[in-house]
Amino acid sequence: MAGKKFWIVGGEYTNTNFDTIKPETGLVAGPYFRRDEAMAEWKRLTEAPHAALVRYTIAEELMIG
Repeated sequence: MAGKKFWIVGGEYTNTNFDTIKPETGLVAGPYFRRDEAMAEWKRLTEAPHAALVRYTIAEELMIG
């Protein structure tokens, strides 16, 4: 059965290049088995008041088996 899992990854970065996450601020949430569930959590995280250096993205993982 093939499908996808969705993960939210991100955190507070050290600079505006967004290449290094500050220690102990990283977040991995999931898995979500429906994209709309991942989108709802991503939206909740990104709409919360936070610093300009906080970023999250949704990553997709292909499930094979």
